[in-house]
Amino acid sequence: MFGQAPKRSNNSKYYDVLGVSKSASQDELKKAYRKSAIKNHPDKGGDPEKFKELAQAYEVLSDPEKREIYDQYGEDALKEGMGGGGGGVHDPYDIFEMFFGPFNGSGSSRGRKKQGEDVVHTVKVSLEDLYNGTTKKLSLSRNKLCPKCKGKGSKSGASGRCYGCQGSGMRISRRQIAPGMIQQTQHVCPECRGSGEVISERDRCSQCKGNKVVQEKKVVEVRVEKGMKDGQKIVYPGEADEAPDTVTGDLVFVLHQQKEHPKFKRKFDDLYVEQSLNLREALCGFQFILTHLDGRKLLVKSDPGEVVKPDQYKAINDEGMPHYQRPFMKGRLFIHFNVEFPDSGTLSPGQCQMLKTILPSGSLQQLSDTELNECEETTLHDINIEEEMKQKHNQRQQEAYDEDEDDTDEPTMHRMACNQQ
Repeated sequence: MFGQAPKRSNNSKYYDVLGVSKSASQDELKKAYRKSAIKNHPDKGGDPEKFKELAQAYEVLSDPEKREIYDQYGEDALKEGMGGGGGGVHDPYDIFEMFFGPFNGSGSSRGRKKQGEDVVHTVKVSLEDLYNGTTKKLSLSRNKLCPKCKGKGSKSGASGRCYGCQGSGMRISRRQIAPGMIQQTQHVCPECRGSGEVISERDRCSQCKGNKVVQEKKVVEVRVEKGMKDGQKIVYPGEADEAPDTVTGDLVFVLHQQKEHPKFKRKFDDLYVEQSLNLREALCGFQFILTHLDGRKLLVKSDPGEVVKPDQYKAINDEGMPHYQRPFMKGRLFIHFNVEFPDSGTLSPGQCQMLKTILPSGSLQQLSDTELNECEETTLHDINIEEEMKQKHNQRQQEAYDEDEDDTDEPTMHRMACNQQ
């Protein structure tokens, strides 16, 4: 049919472009194309060449006849016209729209509309705000297409090509920095301010003065839902600055918890509080009132006869943070108990005897009079261990410094002795 068998050429490139194996199914090809195409779409800042390669690879591999020819003879066979498809490829935007429809709702994805940048604002919140939910009102201003000229910038709706940059919006400057060496720089055209268009003075819109956009001030209500977290984003799609021939970006609010709460600490959906007990409360029982983040007062008490140990944790179910978008569900509230011993350093013999009859015996050995007579008595002193460690650290540093000084002086003294001889 073809006279002679075509030469074999590369038959793995298209698979590599899509990131699949040669045995990939049609479903796997679709999934790979969808994932890479949305990532590399030019309107989202992707690489146009990569976007085109993805479309070409998918068009060939999704057609059983073309795929068979490609697997057997490679890319050159398709370019030579085998398979009835020729070497051409459909518009990559057409293939994209078969999956996703018109991109960003802007009609055809080939409308050459660029993607506008998102505008990000920080919203300061407290832990109470994140627990209870709240609404923050912010006064903002943004660029909006001029309603009078509908973003054209002119009364007639027409604009001329900028002669300074030939419509590119950029100018190139060259200067000689050395014999035979020219430096070339690119910068925004000052005449059209990068638009590539100019509007005559007489034809400029009276409202926007030819800028195509006007400032709009508005109050935005940011709804902080229960259970949201520090750093979480609240997005208002298409509410950022408007510009001609541009898909409007999103207005993004990022929650920022200003400072730590003096009582409660949050870890995911749980809350933690510190509670100090004196020795009597730890041994004989306690009760106290804990005011929650929503103002409710919780009575927290121990069971009769219960002993609380130092550094012990206890939990109250369903009193932690509300789950985001499921506020009827909550985490747990953990209480960390610190047991404080009395400040007085001594107890009377009667108090000691009373405690001995109540408290269990310790793990220290019981000594006989004979053993006591054989021992040397010692004296305990109160110390500040942090201060002690700091002093010892400074002392070791000074000793190391003095040793270095001695090592440095020794060769000098030796040379002096030699000179005297």
